[in-house]
Amino acid sequence: MTKSYKRPESILVVVYTAGGEALMLNRTKPTGFWQSVTGSMRWGETARHAAERELYEETGLRGQGRLIDCRLTVEFPILPEWRPRYAPTARYNREHHFLLRLPFRRLIKLSPTEHTEYRWVPILEAAKMATSWTNRDALLKLIQ
Repeated sequence: MTKSYKRPESILVVVYTAGGEALMLNRTKPTGFWQSVTGSMRWGETARHAAERELYEETGLRGQGRLIDCRLTVEFPILPEWRPRYAPTARYNREHHFLLRLPFRRLIKLSPTEHTEYRWVPILEAAKMATSWTNRDALLKLIQ
């Protein structure tokens, strides 16, 4: 039986309000890892489809054609603790960035296997909370 490796491509969806607040999610593992909506792309899946799927799985929100493709990808090294999930030759992950602007805060339905809590916070504060540098940069671009 052949092991199925994760695809070394993912999505990042920054969800924010017209009032300047961003949605931040606290991962179950590792604890204290704050992020926007993220997730791995499945083999054969487009970045847009993955963004729509992850948005719904992690928050209960539907993009319904409102997701903005930033047409930006960022590559970063796969951390050693995550490397066993990927093929032995995979060293970098490519992350595709999307935005979802909402008129106001929404109640979020978390996936308890992925996140323990969520917060709506001012974008600058969200950038300071973000554990990932790619997430931090994406948030800061909203206020530049």
